Amino acid sequence: MSRVYWRRSGKVTGKTLRGAERVEPTPTYWNTKQTQPVVDKRRPGAGFRHLLRKRDVLRFIELIPNWDELAKDLDAIILAEGEEDLEGWYTEGVVGICAWDRKLWRRHPRHYYEENKGVFDRLGVVCEPRGERVLCKFTESQARAYQLLNILLHELGHHHDRINTRSRLECSRGEPYAEDYALEYEKIIWDHYVQAFGPPD
Repeated sequence: MSRVYWRRSGKVTGKTLRGAERVEPTPTYWNTKQTQPVVDKRRPGAGFRHLLRKRDVLRFIELIPNWDELAKDLDAIILAEGEEDLEGWYTEGVVGICAWDRKLWRRHPRHYYEENKGVFDRLGVVCEPRGERVLCKFTESQARAYQLLNILLHELGHHHDRINTRSRLECSRGEPYAEDYALEYEKIIWDHYVQAFGPPD
């Protein structure tokens, strides 16, 4: 399952009107550096829903060690529109967590399940093999925990990769780095997460 979606930033260039008159783009986190990350929420889209609220994200980032360092050059965390087979994405300075399917249960490819089995086990998600896929029977609290502890941390791993490369322009170490980052920090944060949000069940 794809986890990262490289989306164009949508930066708008000025249009020439009446000779030298120019229209400048409205400043947003897509085209203007922010002093601190903005948490934004978009419509979930047909067939999807947001399980997370802005306040969940804000409470969660307080649990992340060295957050002030990680937040450098991070302009926004977006509760983004849902897309089929897409959990989250990262593009320069902006993280997206995709809205969840209206049906809570998900069918993951077997290889994806195996790579993330430790996370599913820790969250207590009941998972049943179904051919080449595994049916993961999420509850709402398990799905919220999965989005924060796995998806958000994975995408922040890409950001951490980018801001720690010499050019600071690309995520040079790719998916393995982001996955390792998420798994490492999920273990570090787990006890604090349960204290702040309650056990996922």
